[in-house]
Amino acid sequence: MDLDYRKQWDQYVKELYEKECNGETVVYWEVKYPFPMSNRDYVYIRQRRELDVEGRKIYVVLAQSTSVPQFAERSGVIRVKGYKQSLAIESDGKKGSKVFMHYFDNPGGQIPSWLINWAAKNGVPNFLKDLAKACQNYLQKT
Repeated sequence: MDLDYRKQWDQYVKELYEKECNGETVVYWEVKYPFPMSNRDYVYIRQRRELDVEGRKIYVVLAQSTSVPQFAERSGVIRVKGYKQSLAIESDGKKGSKVFMHYFDNPGGQIPSWLINWAAKNGVPNFLKDLAKACQNYLQKT
C-alpha cells in the first residue's frame, strides 16, 4: 500500500503514484520492460480491508484495472487493460506471515518466448525474494 516505499525497492518501477478521480483513489503504475520491448502501464483502483475471522486478523487487498479520462494512454507505452489482484495476509503466529495472492494481467503486445521463460524461471521467484526482503525491512524504515 506504501507506493513511495515500493519505488525504493522495486527496480522495475518507472513511475507510480495515486490521484483522486471522481471520488476514487486511482493508481498509475508504469513498469520497465527490457529493451527492445515497450514499457507497460496500469491504471487501477484498490481497496484494503482488515478482517476479523474467528479472532484472526486477516488483511485483504483487492486491485482491478479501470479506465478514467485523467490517465490517457501514452505513446510508446502499452496499457495493461486486464489486471486483477487479490491478496490476503495473516500472521503465522511466529515472526512471519501467511500470504495468498491471486494475480492476473494481460500485458498485451508481442512478448517473446525467451522473456516468458525468463519470467517464469527467474523473474517471479526473484520478485518474491525482493518482496520478502522489502517486507522485513519495512519496519526498520518506519
